[in-house]
Amino acid sequence: MEPVRTCVGCRTRAPRSSLLRVVAIDSVLIPDGRASMPGRGAWVHETSECVDTAIRRRAFVRALRVPGPLDTQTIEQYVQRTKG
Repeated sequence: MEPVRTCVGCRTRAPRSSLLRVVAIDSVLIPDGRASMPGRGAWVHETSECVDTAIRRRAFVRALRVPGPLDTQTIEQYVQRTKG
């Protein structure tokens, strides 16, 4: 049985293998494709819709429990590259 996680963007539960783990390092969102980076992680579908929704709702800030705003440019570029 595969672990299930909740997408911080659309709030639906999905198998861990279908979601992307994201971590915050120095207030920058970094995609963790192998899900092995240290620290607290948030899970999101690799779609621009889910990532944009999570950014707009400040879901990454809450899920990662970091103070202040996060630099989301890296994760947005990552999703655009993998999508196209």
